[in-house]
Amino acid sequence: MHSSVLVLKDSLKRESGAKVHHANIQASKAVADIIRTTLGPRSMLKMLLDASGGIVVTNDGNAILRELDIAHPAAKSMIELSRTQDEEVGDGTTSVIILAGEMLHVAEAFIDKNYHPTVICRAYNKALEDAIAAIDKIAIPINVQDRGEMLGLVKSCIGTKFTSQFGDLIADLAIDATTTVGVDIGQGLRDVDIKNYIKVEKVPGAQLEDSRVLKGVMINKDVVAPGKMRRKIVNPRIILLDCPLEYKKGENQTNAELLKEEDWSLLLELEEEYIKELCEQILKLKPDLVVTEKGLSDLACHYLSKSGVSAIRRLRKTDNNRIAKASGAVIVNRPDELKESDVGTGAGLFEVKKIGDEYFAFIVDCKEPKACTVLLRGPSKDLLNEVERNLQDAMSVARNIIKNPKLVPGGGATEMTVSAALKQKSSSIEGIEKWPYEAAAIAFESIPRTLAQNCGVNVIRTMTALQGKHANGENAWIGIDGNTGAIANMQERKIWDAYNVKAQTFKTAIEAACMLLRIDDIVSGIKKTQAPGAGPSKPKIETEGDADGEQILPD
Repeated sequence: MHSSVLVLKDSLKRESGAKVHHANIQASKAVADIIRTTLGPRSMLKMLLDASGGIVVTNDGNAILRELDIAHPAAKSMIELSRTQDEEVGDGTTSVIILAGEMLHVAEAFIDKNYHPTVICRAYNKALEDAIAAIDKIAIPINVQDRGEMLGLVKSCIGTKFTSQFGDLIADLAIDATTTVGVDIGQGLRDVDIKNYIKVEKVPGAQLEDSRVLKGVMINKDVVAPGKMRRKIVNPRIILLDCPLEYKKGENQTNAELLKEEDWSLLLELEEEYIKELCEQILKLKPDLVVTEKGLSDLACHYLSKSGVSAIRRLRKTDNNRIAKASGAVIVNRPDELKESDVGTGAGLFEVKKIGDEYFAFIVDCKEPKACTVLLRGPSKDLLNEVERNLQDAMSVARNIIKNPKLVPGGGATEMTVSAALKQKSSSIEGIEKWPYEAAAIAFESIPRTLAQNCGVNVIRTMTALQGKHANGENAWIGIDGNTGAIANMQERKIWDAYNVKAQTFKTAIEAACMLLRIDDIVSGIKKTQAPGAGPSKPKIETEGDADGEQILPD
């Protein structure tokens, strides 16, 4: 009797696991289907309504999935993939979701045949190792110093984006910005900190062609006293502060009892003396521009303007860091600690200009700027937002190439090469893992197949011809031209991808598919809402008598 109870329980558990696998696979496929049409240069755009009621028009996989509100946990983890890909390499956000969805789709047949998920995952991990080895073989090095090669690569990577219709503009901006802020970290390697040292300022108006990379920093601020302070200074001496230039307020409430009228004026004089002393310590170094992150009182403004010094107050910390990197100044916390070496002399021009309705301060023409601002102009905010998203991707691609200067073919050629290599190798794999391994090889074909679908060509003919070209591990550079749907040599058409992006896409997609396959139960920790007015439910306590009277098996 006891053995039959165990068998019954076990079969219930297994059924529940299979159901969960199917639910997870369906949810992942649904997410992949949402953005499948946004792969490639001839892709569709999506119009999204965001939480605040605004409209986003984009074909960037990450931007679309970010706006989705999905309850299913497996679908949520798929969306997380695209975010990881965007933060890590900045490109391939759509490919990673399509590939992960396809990996799960081909695994469904094995789940139905009662294959254990661990077996499938083992085969997938083996396929991932062989896929990385295959792209290592076909990768070719690139010369980072050759601007033409870099431009071609960045252009082909953002050729699938909305802004590809504007030609070289975005690619030029991305390469200029990343080469400006790149720093050597030894052993011939360079690092580019896009997040902290490249600021993208979007100013509606003028034409998109007026966008440019400034050799310095632009901030949305005017000088404190526009009439009294200079708005244009050539070769300015810049002091950056992280402290207020006003009288210190007490931390807590302070009461002062004054008995004589003179004491009141003495108290005011002390305040004025303190501010005068602060200003004198700053003016000793003969600056032309003082920038502080905190407040600047009217009196301090008077002393500074009297000495012909311009001042900007309440600046963001991140902007202050960028000015420091661009002009060579050091941010100081106390004016009495100022030294000559803290003064920034690297900027060529400080100027305040009016663009549209607002004033912008430019600290430009820097000698060796390690921070810069990309000024984007354009007719509407929606367009500027999309251009900014594309520019971020382009800068990430340029950064990847600077970090790891290797190229692989685009247009689905890499995936077809990997697929052909895995199919050949699958014949030498013994045991039950052979079939999931072969299925993983077929799953890689989903990228060129989706490209062909989005071009509007005959998918079956194109894929058969492409498989024929790649059959014996030859023609590694033959892929699909996303604009025409024709089968072409990617090297001749200059359709390339960064090695980092491809390797990260494969790793993320396969590891995520393995993780989702190994989930056999979803336990909800969310409390169900009680009916209004109902008190807290009391837990039911079983007694020994209840346990004895319980039927283990139905009659």
